[in-house]
Amino acid sequence: MLEPAADTVEIDRFLDVVWMERGLSRNTLAAYRRDLSGFAQWLTEQRQCVLLAAQREDLLAYLAARVIAEAKPRTVARLLSSLRSFYQQAVRDGHLPTDPSERIEAPRLGRTLPRSLTERDVELLINAPDTDTALGLRDRAMLELLYASGLRVSELVELRVLQLNLRQGVVRTLGKGSKERLVPLGEMASDWLERYLCTARGELLSGQECETLFVTRRGAGMSRQAFWYLIKKHAQQAGIHKPLSPHTLRHSFATHLLNHGADLRVVQMLLGHSDLSTTQIYTHVARERLKNLHAEHHPRG
Repeated sequence: MLEPAADTVEIDRFLDVVWMERGLSRNTLAAYRRDLSGFAQWLTEQRQCVLLAAQREDLLAYLAARVIAEAKPRTVARLLSSLRSFYQQAVRDGHLPTDPSERIEAPRLGRTLPRSLTERDVELLINAPDTDTALGLRDRAMLELLYASGLRVSELVELRVLQLNLRQGVVRTLGKGSKERLVPLGEMASDWLERYLCTARGELLSGQECETLFVTRRGAGMSRQAFWYLIKKHAQQAGIHKPLSPHTLRHSFATHLLNHGADLRVVQMLLGHSDLSTTQIYTHVARERLKNLHAEHHPRG
């Protein structure tokens, strides 16, 4: 999608600033670029103006156009957040006297409970890879680590060997905003990681060098998309037909911890959430599980 040269410069400037000041991930920066480029393109076609000349009415018209095009409320809310960040930064930098996104309300979002697997489904999924092969052993180690630690998928595929400490049983990861945290591995994940490091990883690399922990036969790290494909493949092999993604194991990690009595603040630390309210959604998941168990087993349920 092309936008005027002036808009390209402004978007690049904004992304450089937020990357330097907030340490945002590549995925977040890419989402900002898509949202701003889309609005810039619309402004050019519908209003014949650039981003810094947009008025409040332009933003409202664009958001309305996205709603008419059946964009989901969460998508519109994210889009408004991107525009608001851009214009607030432009005001701070002195490029605009006022923020045109001010007092524009985001659409109301219903609380979406994250999907999680049952403990039985997790066992089936983790046991699905053929560990007699190097690729299967790698996949088993990745699944074990993801469920044991609750890492984000981006954190998992970007892990370096030096971030893993099997002797102490912890992994050091950089989360959103480049915030570092230590997460325990557990015995099962540690055992499979050690097996992977001792045999499969060297076989996959075939003499090549790579700092990334989980590698492909090309001697490079794996992408998020590739791991998503692997999860779907192993779920199909395990006979799991529920909608799932790599993030589903992160949700399952949190939900199962709470189901077994873990403290909410401990789960917050393990997930790397900066705000406890973000973690609190999992209490609703656990509560739903308790309600279902009561309805199923209580004589008056």
